[in-house]
Amino acid sequence: MEGLGEAELCYPHLLNSSCRGTMPPRTKAVILYALLSFIAMLTVTLNLLVIISISHFRQLHSPTNLILLSLAISDFLVGLLVMPIDTMRFIETCWLLGDHMCAASYVIGFTLTSASVGNMVLICIDRYVAICHPLQYPNKITHSRVQVSVCLCWACSLFYNGLILTDHFREPDRHNSCYGECLVVISHVSGAVDLVFTFIGPCAVILVLYMRVFVVAVSQARVMQSHISAVPNGTVIVTATKSERKAARTLGIVILVFLLCVCPFYYPSLAGQDMSNGAPSWAFVSWLLFFNSCLNPLIYAFFYPWFRKAIKFIVTLKIFEQDSSHANIF
Repeated sequence: MEGLGEAELCYPHLLNSSCRGTMPPRTKAVILYALLSFIAMLTVTLNLLVIISISHFRQLHSPTNLILLSLAISDFLVGLLVMPIDTMRFIETCWLLGDHMCAASYVIGFTLTSASVGNMVLICIDRYVAICHPLQYPNKITHSRVQVSVCLCWACSLFYNGLILTDHFREPDRHNSCYGECLVVISHVSGAVDLVFTFIGPCAVILVLYMRVFVVAVSQARVMQSHISAVPNGTVIVTATKSERKAARTLGIVILVFLLCVCPFYYPSLAGQDMSNGAPSWAFVSWLLFFNSCLNPLIYAFFYPWFRKAIKFIVTLKIFEQDSSHANIF
């Protein structure tokens, strides 16, 4: 019995302070590792295709696609850095990577989530100007402004989450009851602040802007169907192009899916509770949030013909041909 007790310790040499862990049945562990590893590899592969496509082909160097590139980078990093660590955290009952790695993993994960939220807001602003103010779009939404906005989005996400988790980073074991545990607790106050800045505020902006985009897009579609080009006083009606409206619809689906995946994650804060990775529902809500990083490129593949054509160029290695970056993929 004594040998069995030592075998259950996360750190057998620390008899009095080590956590005890019980591995799930081998078959179940293997299946979970295979499934979650497949999701991580799929996420990395699909988002890498998005990154290569937008970076390589000149036709895709637009302000809108620059924001999509930023979103794909955050999703790529989720699949590359966050999912593998969380797979181990979900299946193994002992944390074996050390306290500082525990803290760093959550800083990275929260930063990538905040960056994704910021990118969604930028997408909404981009579509709002493109649909509601098409004449002003080329002047207001320029490459340089989008680049600055994207850089600010990432910098603010890193700074903000570093601030929220600064105490945890200084004392990564402050909530641990034994060695071999990786427990993160965000207090109700910090959770309320995070709820406002990372969820309620951005979601309010997203919903208001996209409701306006939807109303204007519908009215413009009716104008186009009626072949009305001018009002009685001779003023020409300027509408967004069909491709702009299609992009707004596709990106609206991306945003809707994102909101459905992120809402359960913030439920504890909405309910006035502390957020803790020790909660029974943590694994489900966190993996639902991570899975969104895999869904985005699938949405592009379903709705964007240029993405499917770009994938063919990449898979068949045609991107290595001379002047392939100038190829027509629309």
